[in-house]
Amino acid sequence: MIPDVAEPIVRQILAAKASATGVKPIVLDVGCSYGINAAVHRFPLTFSGLRHRYARREMRAIRSETLMGLDRNFYSAWPDVGLARFVGLDVSAPAIRYATAVGLLEQGIVADLEKEPLSTESARVLRSTDVIMSTGCIGYVTEKTFSKILDATQKHPWIISFVLRMFPYDSLAATFAKHGLVTERLTGATFIQRRFRDAEEFEGTLSTLAALGIDATGLESEGLFHADLILSRPESDARVAPLEDIVTVASGRGRPIGPRYVHVAGHEGLQVALEP
Repeated sequence: MIPDVAEPIVRQILAAKASATGVKPIVLDVGCSYGINAAVHRFPLTFSGLRHRYARREMRAIRSETLMGLDRNFYSAWPDVGLARFVGLDVSAPAIRYATAVGLLEQGIVADLEKEPLSTESARVLRSTDVIMSTGCIGYVTEKTFSKILDATQKHPWIISFVLRMFPYDSLAATFAKHGLVTERLTGATFIQRRFRDAEEFEGTLSTLAALGIDATGLESEGLFHADLILSRPESDARVAPLEDIVTVASGRGRPIGPRYVHVAGHEGLQVALEP
């Protein structure tokens, strides 16, 4: 559910960025997949609504090439209410091809920057980036990727990151500092990423958090991945408009999301159960 939960926060930050520069920012979505973040930001649509659209039997029977044509018309029929232009980076060539073909992304880059150098053409695409965002890739994507992106940019972009609490951010913050950016973490709120896929992931995550000294009570212990909002940008921008002044939040914790894994007390102590 992170695309829906993150969108109003991203909109607030992009509004602050546009106010500071007076231009419509270019956003690089790292780990963009099929351009869902662009879709829910640019159009009056939700991830939940799109999920229902594509899960229909009739839609699943349509060939990809045909669906691309239908989706081009579908998205162009909505008013673009977005505050930014989007480009994307992902390891999946089919996802990038789709997102650009249907008009969600202006341009897309297919690359695994954890392992590969940034090509000359990709560096050209990234040159004018104003904002970098990620809503779930950090922990799988490291400072290796972000260093290559930042080296290619001509500006000092803002970096919006929704980061699962189980993933440390210190090495990324240090990398951003080398590029002249300071890092702020929003206090007092977390953001729902998704349910745990199975009991093993649930228990493994709780163990990881405990090893890091992070209290999962009332958060991950309730069967949901929680992410922190972290914003990195030039210090001068942070002084003018601190993150706490830009963002007001609703975490989405109360939304109906289906069964989830939780701990319940039993005769043999805490046990994992699937709560309806």
